[in-house]
Amino acid sequence: MTNKIALVTGASKGIGFEIARQLGQLGITVLVAARTQATANEAAEVLLKEGIQAIALELEVTNSEHIARVAQFLEHKFGYLDILVNNAGISVENGDYEGDSFRDTFEVNTFAPYYLTEALLPLLLKSEAGRIVNQSSALGSIHFQLSNELVQRISTPAYAASKAALNMLTAYWTQQSKGTNLKVNSVHPGIVRTRMGGEKAELSPEEGAKTAVRLATISQDGPAGGFFYMDSELPW
Repeated sequence: MTNKIALVTGASKGIGFEIARQLGQLGITVLVAARTQATANEAAEVLLKEGIQAIALELEVTNSEHIARVAQFLEHKFGYLDILVNNAGISVENGDYEGDSFRDTFEVNTFAPYYLTEALLPLLLKSEAGRIVNQSSALGSIHFQLSNELVQRISTPAYAASKAALNMLTAYWTQQSKGTNLKVNSVHPGIVRTRMGGEKAELSPEEGAKTAVRLATISQDGPAGGFFYMDSELPW
């Protein structure tokens, strides 16, 4: 994995931080992207102390200027990108959120990955083995919405719909990249002990990162255009 470059959004804490850490432990240089430069710096410093090659980037994923700046930075410093993990996401429907929770959820969970990925596609296509991993959720599975009691019980409309739309983007980019070395997949991290998943969730952030890391580092004969949890493929 030496000389590979990975960008992970929402990487200052939780699952995103663990994805960055585990990719870094494989010898990959990780670009630790977070909403502010300060939080990105803090996360990158932790990884650097562990011997991981980490670079802090300010990237508020809904900010078009930030996206353009990150694309320009990657172009000038490396000239390519091997791995993009669209990890940043929100779930704000069950709290005291004062904004438009439906619209804002789509802004972060669907629109932001679209615009960031489109900006970085030229760099990913320059990689010998480009990989895009979209951090989705089993709540975004239409099949599970119609058949799974747990999903039906805990789903909220904006979060579920935004992740279903993100899955469609996975399918779209898979079709658009046919004939190239780029592979695009969606993943479900599981129910993870983060601020979103709650303290009683079954998985640690370290465990929740594993599926994304596996799909970010699959070989050329690995899957494309799929939806996965650990080693299992999930229904759309």
